Amino acid sequence: MELKDKSILIIGGTKGVGRGVGEQCAIEGAKVVISGRDIDAADEIAAAVAGKALHKPEFVQADVRNIEDIRNVVRRTEELNGRIDGFVYYAGILPVAYIWETDEKQFDDVFDINVKGAFFACGMVLESMKKTGGGSIVLTGSAHAYGGEEDRGVYAVSKGALLTLMKHLSKNFTKYNVRTNWVTMGWVATPGELAMRAGQGRDLAWLEEQAAKDTPIGRLLTVEDHVPGFIYLLSDKAGVVTGTELNITGGVSA
Repeated sequence: MELKDKSILIIGGTKGVGRGVGEQCAIEGAKVVISGRDIDAADEIAAAVAGKALHKPEFVQADVRNIEDIRNVVRRTEELNGRIDGFVYYAGILPVAYIWETDEKQFDDVFDINVKGAFFACGMVLESMKKTGGGSIVLTGSAHAYGGEEDRGVYAVSKGALLTLMKHLSKNFTKYNVRTNWVTMGWVATPGELAMRAGQGRDLAWLEEQAAKDTPIGRLLTVEDHVPGFIYLLSDKAGVVTGTELNITGGVSA
């Protein structure tokens, strides 16, 4: 019960690691609000933690490309739980394209979801946390932020911007007892990753083979590998931890 009765908001929490974090937060005793576009995931998440959670997770449908949707999610979390103690921004897209192949729409879609949504969500959450004595913000990062692979240009630049956002928040607003950290995630066969690879004619077996060769630890990482790091950063055990880049990558570096 690391997070007993804490109010935790996860934007982008219907799939992959974000969903795993939301489910574990509920199991750890938190009052969890999960937001995303996939309304069908709400019942699935509730079923996954039934009998294990102190509080049933709440779901608020939202599209992070719509700032008013984000505002509604934050406001609804405050209405349900009275405050926001922890916030995770997991929403993001990862297109495959060389920089000369990237068109304006693709660029705007990536930045709207990966950066703009995070920027405005963090501002609203920070304002809320200031009023109630502080909290923990965790942004979802990637080793691509440090340069990225050659066919991930716009994604790499978006994650670099997100890393700067984390550093900006930590440098300037820790004085309000708001801690901001970043988790550099490793290579995970999330639904998004599998869909992207399917478009390239590749499957899970290919992913596992590549990860065995390219990842120092010798395998794909899992949702379960990442979740404990998020729980730690959201918990009181990380009460003096801010501005940290927590690498959960199996040895992959910039």
